[in-house]
Amino acid sequence: MPFLRLRYKALCVSFNANLILHPRLLHSFNNPLPSFIPNVDDAASSFNRILRMNNPTKPIFEFNKILSSLVKLNHFHTAISFYKQMEIKPIQPSIFTLTILINCFCHLGHLNFAFSILAKILKLGFEPNTITLTTLMKGLCLNGKVKEALYFHDDVIAKEFQLNQVSYGTLIDGLCKAGETRAAMQVLRNIDGLLVQPNVVMYSTIIDRLCKDKLVIDAFDLYSEMVAMRIFPNVVTYNTLIYGFCIVGQMKQAIDLLNEMLLKNISPNVVTFNTLVDGLCKEGEMKKARKVLAFMIKQGVELNVVTYSFLMDGYFLVKEVNKATFVFNTMVRRGVTSNVHSYTVMINGLCKNKMVDEAVNLFKEMHLKNMAPDIVTYNSLIDGLLKYGRISDAWDLVNEMHNRGQPADVITYNSLLDALCKNHQVDMAITLFTKIKDQGIQPNINTYTILVDGLCKNGRLKDAQEVYQILLIKGYHLDVRMYTVMINGLCKESLFDKALSLLSKMKDNGCTPNPVTFEILIRALFENDMNDKAVELLRKMIVRDLL
Repeated sequence: MPFLRLRYKALCVSFNANLILHPRLLHSFNNPLPSFIPNVDDAASSFNRILRMNNPTKPIFEFNKILSSLVKLNHFHTAISFYKQMEIKPIQPSIFTLTILINCFCHLGHLNFAFSILAKILKLGFEPNTITLTTLMKGLCLNGKVKEALYFHDDVIAKEFQLNQVSYGTLIDGLCKAGETRAAMQVLRNIDGLLVQPNVVMYSTIIDRLCKDKLVIDAFDLYSEMVAMRIFPNVVTYNTLIYGFCIVGQMKQAIDLLNEMLLKNISPNVVTFNTLVDGLCKEGEMKKARKVLAFMIKQGVELNVVTYSFLMDGYFLVKEVNKATFVFNTMVRRGVTSNVHSYTVMINGLCKNKMVDEAVNLFKEMHLKNMAPDIVTYNSLIDGLLKYGRISDAWDLVNEMHNRGQPADVITYNSLLDALCKNHQVDMAITLFTKIKDQGIQPNINTYTILVDGLCKNGRLKDAQEVYQILLIKGYHLDVRMYTVMINGLCKESLFDKALSLLSKMKDNGCTPNPVTFEILIRALFENDMNDKAVELLRKMIVRDLL
């Protein structure tokens, strides 16, 4: 825009004149602040020094460095406070100063204040630039207002302001993070007419969201479109697609993408290899996972704690506990520092393989290393202790969590409820359930299923039915496990007609019975000499499986 160029030129002339008029300002140029000030105290000291300078025109670019550094340190309130001191002097802000201020308000969730700064920019005669407009769009997205971000974008374009690739990358990222993938795709489709070319970042962002939503075919189609448009994928694009194929268990396609990377001279990184190792381990393909590791080493990519943790998890999955332990010890010998996650993998794996004492020893080792267990570590060990009848030890851990400021969550309480129900302590389970709600912890469908199952198995079907009805009234989406638990409870009380009726309701509500559901009903019918109904149900099950 010629108008903007003229304004910029005028500002430069004015600025250079000020440099000639004020020798102390020249001293500031000779001793400039670094572009980033690494701590708040130094930022405050620099700010106060420049603020006390005895000249009518303060170096606004130095103030901007300070404010920008504070933003990078996430000290948004301090940056706003400094700006207010600048206003008192008064010190004339630049467009960059005001954009920094907008960024601060956006991060603090004060969008009204952010937009009031935009109004101030216009009032001062500044032209909002691409960075300012992008900052506001990002702020709207950060605060969950993606539709408003789209409206703002449309308004900006209607007023003939220019956005760039960063702007559109920001908008697409915000939409994808909010789960608005279709809207992000629409933005991508509309970019061509706005003098901005789609780039690899925009495509990769949408591909990533599609993969996380397990829409891998759609993601691959978008990747193919991107290649057809001669927008070349990078390592991030490939890593995203490989992850997508891994989470849906399509390991051949994931390996094919690795080979494609190599053919295109795109070097796989540690994320690429870790994703493949994790995918193969989750499929129990340990030999293939080891081959990937060997190739990883050959490529000169170092194994990190994440790689080792995935490998340990895989060995536990296929019940090769000794190999998992060997990997854990090898990691330490090779100088890779174990972390909370790697210990948690070991503790969880040992508990699931009935080696609770060994898991407890590792937990104690964490304490000796001053390594604070996280909620997952605690939950893994508590669940392991409860499954093997060590209820007292589990409660000790719950108390330890509380004392360490790591409060138990719904998963912790689900394990405790399950143990109480299985030990026929249903009244205590009901008391604990009430306590959970009193503490403001929201029970999930698993919590209710555990309680209903416990009530049914302890001869309290009426109580179970009351809980079940409460769930229906509250509009919970009941899963196959909840229906199966209720059907089992009805069968135990010989209420077969009600059980069969519930099976029909289950289908009507869009929940597909699984083999366990059918097995419970068929067995109960045969055991009670209701052979015709059992055979009929068995026939339906076979037909369903064939279809």
